[in-house]
Amino acid sequence: MKLIRFGEAGREEPGVVLEDGRMIDASRQFHDYDEGFFAMGGMESLVAWVEDGCPDGDEIPPIARLGPPVDRPSKIVCIGQNYLDHAKESGNELPAEPPIFLKANSAWSGPFDEVIRPRGSTKLDYEVELAVVIGKTAYLVSEEDALDHVAGYSVFCDYSERAFQKEMGGQWTKGKSHDSFGPMGPWLTPAKDVSDPQGLRLWSKVNGELRQNGWTGDMHRKVPYLISYISRFMSLLPGDVIATGTPGGVGMGMDPPRYLTPGDQVIIGIEGLGEMKQRVVQG
Repeated sequence: MKLIRFGEAGREEPGVVLEDGRMIDASRQFHDYDEGFFAMGGMESLVAWVEDGCPDGDEIPPIARLGPPVDRPSKIVCIGQNYLDHAKESGNELPAEPPIFLKANSAWSGPFDEVIRPRGSTKLDYEVELAVVIGKTAYLVSEEDALDHVAGYSVFCDYSERAFQKEMGGQWTKGKSHDSFGPMGPWLTPAKDVSDPQGLRLWSKVNGELRQNGWTGDMHRKVPYLISYISRFMSLLPGDVIATGTPGGVGMGMDPPRYLTPGDQVIIGIEGLGEMKQRVVQG
């Protein structure tokens, strides 16, 4: 079972993907996959509903638009320079402390929606990342208990405008937060179905060319550490998303740099968690 949300942007309904590939509408039983759903034991209820045969659940047409698999989170917490090869291509060493930045939740987007190159953009870039979705409030949690706070995992792309990020002063947020810069999907895989979040291949392709090809096991700071570390500074709420960093191969790191332009197609994937596909359009 995997969690999906389908329908018009901003009006998505909850659904599931069954093991046989059928997509089933869960909206008669569940309001949405949001903070309340995860906080009130919604995952357990959803599993029970699926095991009972999805009563009152209609099949979703294959042509339905898929939105992000959880409702817009209270925050998207991102980790910078968490893979050695990406730190080196950025001209840095691995940091002594994990850099944390927030991506505006208005960047939230579906897995197959267009990505918008902002007006004035000259350096639009891509970053494939493992997304961790929080299942229950995490504050001052230990590494040993951290994975107990995870609802599931998904594919995330941290789109970035490098000139906004690096050449305009201030924090990285301005280069990370444009509308459409935070697609996630195509579904949420429950944590119980991912035996090892550090054992997954992740990749990106631009116009069919493989650009990134890494393993989550190469993270400098692993998922339990990141959850514990972030929870020192803020409460992670149910439905919040942690983007865990990207491996090498981004456009900024090439010689010369190769940034995205309108018409480019980006495919982002993680082994066992699915693929997303976006086309770049001019804003």
